Amino acid sequence: MKIWLAIMTMTLTDTSSSLLVSKAMKHTGEISTLQPRKLLSIANRAVKNPLFVSGFFLQVCTFFIYLTVLSWADLSLVTPATSIKYLIGIVGAKFFLKENVTKERWLGAILIGCGVTLVLL
Repeated sequence: MKIWLAIMTMTLTDTSSSLLVSKAMKHTGEISTLQPRKLLSIANRAVKNPLFVSGFFLQVCTFFIYLTVLSWADLSLVTPATSIKYLIGIVGAKFFLKENVTKERWLGAILIGCGVTLVLL
């Protein structure tokens, strides 16, 4: 039971972090240069964005939950079980980020969900 609770928590924190960082980077602006001074300016804007900081914090949490889960369960269980994040991510992109998600992307996410189910049976 604790393994599945941790896997679900890890999946939600991972997906949430991706959504928050994506939204923050849309506000920060496009990275269109590799000049160190301009990259530092972009990084400075990003770390001042609360969405970015929250997403980064959730990613750190995800990492430590991942380490914990791997001490309890096999990688062959953990990896497929967390793959459901792709389906959750598509839903988040559609409703939180207001992205236009194509039929092909929905189908791909559904197929991943089916594959996860098969692996976990």
